[in-house]
Amino acid sequence: MGEEVKVYGLWGSPFSRRVDIALKLKGVEYKYYEEDLINKSASLLKYNPIHKKVPTFVHNEKPLAESLVILEYIDDTWKSHPILPQDPYQRACVRFWARFIDDKVIPTLWKALWVKEEQEKALEEVIGYLEFLEKELKDKYFGGESIGLLDIVAIFIAHWVPVFQQLVGIEILTETKFPKLCKWSHDFVTHDVVIKILPPKEDIIAFFIPRLDTMKKTGGLVTTIYKSV
Repeated sequence: MGEEVKVYGLWGSPFSRRVDIALKLKGVEYKYYEEDLINKSASLLKYNPIHKKVPTFVHNEKPLAESLVILEYIDDTWKSHPILPQDPYQRACVRFWARFIDDKVIPTLWKALWVKEEQEKALEEVIGYLEFLEKELKDKYFGGESIGLLDIVAIFIAHWVPVFQQLVGIEILTETKFPKLCKWSHDFVTHDVVIKILPPKEDIIAFFIPRLDTMKKTGGLVTTIYKSV
């Protein structure tokens, strides 16, 4: 069967990078299209007319949206390097923690970093959330000795949070508080596959520095980065 895989993404979106990492881990060939979310392409609007966001994934002209949905489809379709466990209970647990990261951890981290009026409460909350993840991390990766779906979902914590901490001068993810998460973060972002896909920290910093004042005034709701799930 002929395979045609297309990914519509954005260089600075951790949600887009999730899809790239999963495909690269499995050795799947695909065409990547960089989107400008201010001037969205006709193809993006065609394949993702409801959300009109990235990542948008297309396999043999069958489109999918939302990164968690895409990741599960990729794992079900290409069997090499499974990123979800086979055991039903373990799979359910991974899904739970993935939703926990997307629904609780990332939004609260964003507030703690950028939303001044909510910062104190958000910092307290996110420390508690990260403590749960610190306890959940029992091996080199959340997926065991190899990268799994939860590691991929937590990419924002591993790569973007250290950059944002440096930019705004707030300490959240530190070796003193979270030694296992910090070690995991280093191992994950330096993985042979992952390191080639992540946007360089220098590029992220260069993108955000001229926008810092606006970020702080608007609560950091930058469409092109966070609202691109």
